[in-house]
Amino acid sequence: MDTFHIAWYATGFRGDKMETALRDVTATCLRYGATEWSLHRSLDDRYKHLQIVHFDDKLDFERWWLGREMTDFRVIASSWYQVPLLYVPHDLVGEGRIEENGDRAGNGAAASGSSTAA
Repeated sequence: MDTFHIAWYATGFRGDKMETALRDVTATCLRYGATEWSLHRSLDDRYKHLQIVHFDDKLDFERWWLGREMTDFRVIASSWYQVPLLYVPHDLVGEGRIEENGDRAGNGAAASGSSTAA
């Protein structure tokens, strides 16, 4: 699995507008084969956003990144964020979480390769 991080930095007074638009467009990645997505906004710098998408195949990511929704978004919002805009692929090497019911997923041990600890 490949995880792609895209760091967006909104231009003056467009942080809220950027958040709303990114939340809408990021969800479209699921139409292209993404298994998961998340959008983060910095609490220290409200102009910084981090878009994270998970794809099993880089080609599916590129189909989404170059697809109609993301291309239209970048055209419409071109003055809302600073350039250059680069995506960075990452390998997932471990993860863990506490589920709402208190069950633990992941044991805190490092995972080998790209599989996760269970």
